Order: sequence, then structure tokens, then C-alpha cells
Amino acid sequence: MRSAAATFLCFSAVLLCAVIGGVAAERQTPAASTDPRVGLKAGLHDAGTAARNMVLVSSLPKPEGFFDPKAPGGDPVPPERDPNAPPPTPTPTPPGSPAAPRPSGLSFANSDLAFSRNHVFVGNFHGFTTYDVDAVDRPRLLASVVCPGGQGDMSVYGHLLFMSVEATSGRVDCGTEGVQAPASKERFRGVRIFDITDLRHPKQVAAVQTCRGSHTHTLVPDLHDPATLYVYGSGTSSVRPGEELAGCSGADPKDDPNTALFSIDVIKVPLAAPEKAAVINRPRIFADPKTGAIAGLEKGGDRGPGAQASQSTNQCHDITAFPELGLAAGACSGNGILLDISDPVHPVRLDDVADKNFAYWHSATFNNDGTKVIFTDEWGGGTRPRCRATDPLNWGADAIFDVVTTKDGRKLRFAGYFKMPAPQTEQENCVAHNGSLVPVPGRDIMVQGWYQGGVSVFDFTDSAKPVEIAFFDRGPIDATQLITGGFWSAYWYNGRIYGSEIARGIDVFELTPSEHLTQNEIDAASLVRAEEVNPQEQTRIVWPATSVVARAYVDQLTRSKGVTPARAYDVKAALDRADRLRRDISTASSLYRKDAAPVAAQLDALAAQLEHDAGAASGRDAARFTSLVATIKGCAAKLR
Repeated sequence: MRSAAATFLCFSAVLLCAVIGGVAAERQTPAASTDPRVGLKAGLHDAGTAARNMVLVSSLPKPEGFFDPKAPGGDPVPPERDPNAPPPTPTPTPPGSPAAPRPSGLSFANSDLAFSRNHVFVGNFHGFTTYDVDAVDRPRLLASVVCPGGQGDMSVYGHLLFMSVEATSGRVDCGTEGVQAPASKERFRGVRIFDITDLRHPKQVAAVQTCRGSHTHTLVPDLHDPATLYVYGSGTSSVRPGEELAGCSGADPKDDPNTALFSIDVIKVPLAAPEKAAVINRPRIFADPKTGAIAGLEKGGDRGPGAQASQSTNQCHDITAFPELGLAAGACSGNGILLDISDPVHPVRLDDVADKNFAYWHSATFNNDGTKVIFTDEWGGGTRPRCRATDPLNWGADAIFDVVTTKDGRKLRFAGYFKMPAPQTEQENCVAHNGSLVPVPGRDIMVQGWYQGGVSVFDFTDSAKPVEIAFFDRGPIDATQLITGGFWSAYWYNGRIYGSEIARGIDVFELTPSEHLTQNEIDAASLVRAEEVNPQEQTRIVWPATSVVARAYVDQLTRSKGVTPARAYDVKAALDRADRLRRDISTASSLYRKDAAPVAAQLDALAAQLEHDAGAASGRDAARFTSLVATIKGCAAKLR
């Protein structure tokens, strides 16, 4: 969510219990009245639901101490903290222990997610929680850590957990009493680092102070130095006074060239000694390349009729890094930017774009080969209804850009928009928010949270014509007033989709086959396993050479009519033979091993025929044929 200081304070005060008005857009868009998401029953715990091509597997409510006791729906009130007890410290509250203290004037919203092995970490304005999702239909709460300080976005790297802190009430000791004295040394705004070797008892090992705090952060591994991790810190709030943190200035760059505005923070983390983490650079990634002026991008202001007002680009909200490609995409208030991060300490801007339909550039996602970037527009700051029938479909939406290579280097070229298409009510905050790729081979598919617009899955393989292929949605929290809630984010992780629900908890989904997505494609995506997944860090997806992956490509070529029915039948029959042989070998290897060579030869012959077919194909089908050939050859090699 956007968090200029005033926006954050307003959001903290109203979250889950305030009535927020909406402003109608100027242009009309068609209301999809037949969409099952329209007209759902309201309710906090009993809202109506609608789903297509995905199913809800399990839900977990927030643990005690992490929901607003004044919220509607009859939530129990956690007991008050003993006023004579010592100040709280960042220690966890295991399941079954007394509830966490109820802070006064702070929010309890769930925010973003991070994943490690079979664990999910859920950020929250009041701290964070850890779940074991090994049995996905029965997730288990492991610990709740009280540590308020803003939305609390999380990332994980090995035994280290990183947490963003931006609110001026954040304390070094994770206390809930806030900071009263001006310029207090008790205040913490920046990036916390926890040692999570013992998941039930995280230990804060570092707290890196920054001038604007950390609204979000990005992990950037150094591919040439595995002993070092870099963190890009994105602060979006006011600059703290120099007497509170030396070197901080919020002055106009004309008055102070060392201003903390118009930069990001680069934090170096020695992995063997994370307590020594420190800011080592504040690169001027918005500078004008001709004049060197550090305020070189959007200045902010009115852009005329039919356009959104521009934001001043003096910050980034999210920066998504793709270290294997040496690229990062920054959603930076008034601009989307493309960065070269081959030297992670000194990122270099390759290109920048603006869009008259964008109110606030919020987040970014690459496709798997780095040839596309999806930027989101958080029009209305995430707390307002921006998916009504009267709201334009290209406001509060995704903008899809192709990354093209020109004589001047890699550039961003606009291709199209996508917005969750079901009109929502005045009682539902809704706008584009966080998501990730769904790793279906041969296609570009993304799952995304839209706050109370629900979860949407869409295909953007054709950048200019994205198509929604699955969704899940609930009715508004309340039938008469807008109470902030919905899906902050939705991410694919090891075969399932996890959604962080601001007001309700965490949901787990599975995709189901449809005319848009076959079971083979879902199974192929589920073969991709990751040890860690973080919201603003992407790694290259590699699919194993298996018959399931080959069948996914065949399904795609069949859908596009790029392969003849006879050829598709031959491929499937050959893969069936190979699968049966592998099963037989696994149970009686010496008996069936002699049959492996002929079957491998059949696969090789089939691959040669498909290579010929690929020569007659074009576009995406040609690429799918190439991938299919490589996969079949890989299957043959495994039989030898």
C-alpha cells in the first residue's frame, strides 16, 4: 500500500473499522452482470463466495492478538497486557499461549507473504506469524511475533528473516508503546533482521536504520559473492530529522544535494555476520542522464483531462530483482523503471516509462525470460473502491510492457492493460496489488490479489490481449460501509496459491482444469519446487524433462491448432510407453531394462519429426515445439 506519512496514519486509524468514500470515475465501463462475483453476500466470516477454475483448500483465521478487537463480526477481545509488566520484547507467542497485547491506535492488517521450505511467513502491521503448511489442508500456526512498525513486509534467506519497518511508532525493541519523545533513539525505521534457526523463537540480530524507513525491501543475492547478500530498501514516508539519524535530510535537492529523497538504500549483509549489516550506498537512480540532476523523472501534478494526476518520482514503492538476468524493475511512484543490477551495489537505470492512466506505480513482475514486465497501479492507495462499474478498466490496473532490445539497449515498450473484470461495490476496496507467476511451461500466467476484488489468475502470453482464466472472490466485509480487507497478495508456491487476506487470515487454493488450463499444465507447474520464494525477488524457473511437461506443451499446441491430431496422438502414445517402462523398471529393473533402448530410440525419432514440424511453425508455437523437442530428448536420455 502507498504510505506517504499522512496516508499511513490515516490508514492505520481507519483500517478494518472506518467508512471510506469513493469517487466515481469519469468514464463508464460495461458491468459484467452475469459474472458470479457480482452481488455476493456481505459478511466477515460468512460472506458469499464465487470461484471459477480454482478451489479453496483451507483457511486459517488470524491468531489471537492479530485481529482488531473492535472489528465487526464478534471477534473476541484479547486480554489486556499487565501494566506492571516490563516492556515487551520481540518474542513469539506459540499456539495455546496467552494472547498478544492489544495495542492502542495500531492496525492489525495482514500484509505480504514469504516462503521457506514448508513454512509461510505472514507480515502484519502488528508483527508477523509463521505457519507450517506441510499438510496444506491442515496448516499449523507455529508462532506469532509481536513487533509493530508498519505493514511489516517479509523476506527470507536461509536462516535469516527480513522485515520492513516504516511507521514512526516502530521501536528498536519491538515494543508496542510507541515512541513519544521527538528524535528519540528508541525509534526504529528501516530493515530488521531476525535469526529464525528456531522458528518458534526468532531472535532479532540486526536493525538497520534508514532515513525514510522501509516500506518494502528487495533481496538481491550477489551471484559472484555467495557470502554477501544485498537488500534494496524502499522508503516512501517522510525523512526523519538529522538529529534522530545522522545524515538524513528531507530538503529539496536544489538546497541539499545530499537529500535522502530521490534515492533508494543499498544494504550490505555479510551472511556470516548479519549483525554487521549496514547501508553502503544510496544510488541516484532517478537522475537525468544529461544534466545529472537527481530529480530527473516525473515532477508530479495535473496532466489534464482524462488523465490521472502524476506523482513525483522521489521514491520507489517496490523493486523486483531478477539477479540471474541482471535486471530489476522498479515501480517508483510516478514512473516504471528498468534497472541493470549486474553490479548490485550500483544499479543503473536502463529505461523509464510514464503512463497518463497510472496514479501510483506500485509493484512489478517479470515473466520467466525477462522479456515482459507487469507494473501495477495502486490508484486510491488500496483503501478505496476502484473496481466499480463506473471505473475505467485501465485505471487501477496492470500495465504490461515488453522488454525489447534496441540500438540504445534494453527498453520498455507498452503492450496492454489487464484489470480484474468483475465490477465491485462501493463497500469493497479494490485495485491491482501483489502477485506472482504461475509456472506453467510455455505460457506467461500470473496470479494476483485485488484486495476485496479477490484473487485473479490471468494469461498474458499475448502481451496485448491478457485473458482471465480463474478467480476466487468473497462478498464485502460489510453490506453498508467500506471496511478495508481483501487479498493483499496471492502467490504460487510449490503447487498451490496462498492468499494473504487483510482482515480474515490466510487462504490456500488449488487450480482446477478447464478450457483455459489442462491438468497436464497444472501438474507441470506443480513439478517446479522452490526452497524459498520472496515477493520482490525472482529466480529463473526450470522445468524437468518429464512426460508431464511434454504433455503440457502438446496440450498447448493442440489448443492453438499448431499440431495435427495424428502427431499429438503419436506423442502421447510414445510418452505413455515410456511412462509404463519407467514404472516397470522401478519395480523390476533387471527384467525390463533391456526394453529401454528401443523406447528411447522411438522418442528420439519422434523428436526428429517434431523438429521438422517446428520449422513450419511460427511465433509461440515454434517456441513450444522447440521446448517439446528438448523435453522429449531429455525423457529419452533418462531411459538410457
